[in-house]
Amino acid sequence: MAEQPTWIQQLQQRTPQFAESYLAQRENILKDGAIPAKYKILMTMIVDAITAHPDGCANIANRARAAGASEAEINEAVEVAYLFDGTPALVTAVNAFRTS
Repeated sequence: MAEQPTWIQQLQQRTPQFAESYLAQRENILKDGAIPAKYKILMTMIVDAITAHPDGCANIANRARAAGASEAEINEAVEVAYLFDGTPALVTAVNAFRTS
């Protein structure tokens, strides 16, 4: 397992049970399902880019690579982040609930 980011390490030191719960939930959500894991991880990279978390982008890109993402896929994820930078994520995401 790769070294955890500093913020997770701090959480593990201060509230280990909560950190364990958070990490278990994250892994459950980001595993292969209807959407393959590598695409879910690329989505998280896009969110970190849009919300200005450069270290997160780097760490998550490496997680995506480990999950099988190609450099071309990472490049295109960077382009998507560029396209949507500034778009309020929540307002956009709730459009997925529309059926018509």
